[in-house]
Amino acid sequence: MSELDAVLDDLRDESSEVDALVGELTDAQWRLATPAPRWTVAHQIAHLAWTDAVALLSATDPETFREEVGKAERDPYGFVDAGAEEGAALPPRELLAGWRDGRERLGQALRTAPAGTRFPWYGPPMSVASMATARLMETWAHGQDIADALGVRRVPTARLRQVARIGVRARDYAYLVRGIPAPAEEFRVELAGPGGELWAYGPADAAQRVEGPALDFCLLVTQRAHRDDLALHAEGTDADRWLDIAQAFAGPPGKGRAPKGDAS
Repeated sequence: MSELDAVLDDLRDESSEVDALVGELTDAQWRLATPAPRWTVAHQIAHLAWTDAVALLSATDPETFREEVGKAERDPYGFVDAGAEEGAALPPRELLAGWRDGRERLGQALRTAPAGTRFPWYGPPMSVASMATARLMETWAHGQDIADALGVRRVPTARLRQVARIGVRARDYAYLVRGIPAPAEEFRVELAGPGGELWAYGPADAAQRVEGPALDFCLLVTQRAHRDDLALHAEGTDADRWLDIAQAFAGPPGKGRAPKGDAS
């Protein structure tokens, strides 16, 4: 199995897990608030559906996709919310059907894209594998918001390796969007996977190090939990600083989540 096939299979399976969370919800449950301010369960699925749609547009009609980039440039803080609002206004069954259809079509487009293809995106162009990994990361992260809203505890899987990898690779981006110079030296990141396996990134002898559970690292880089609530350890000033600003997603710096003990 190729690396791309493995990522796309993981994306399919992650999407199915999130689908199982929402497939039988009542209309009232679709309107439940999630940890993301002003976003309900419906907004979370609408955002996934919207992002799948623009990713498919990028893969199949790059010229029209550039018009979407123009909308983002005109309203960099509002265009994502606008897409979620539009989808969340749909009847839940219609929203769910649209998400299912869109993600299936995107999966097919990515599987059949010629080798070496790079798709335009809101930042640098993305390879097919990078696009698939980014979609998996977002699906997992927004699925976590939904699970939190429903009071469901998800069992972490080996699919988290895709989220962890993009979190590590996005290290310098977190500095870039904050206008901070990124450290010149590489970091060592050692994570304990769900089955106890070690996922390691960077030079083994690096002075700057991050260690901890893979789940906690993924929650951190997707900004689904505050650092204070996670069992991550940093060694070195630069690594410690990174854990305060890390983000695996494109776009402006996120505000993240407050610590669980913060009553404000």
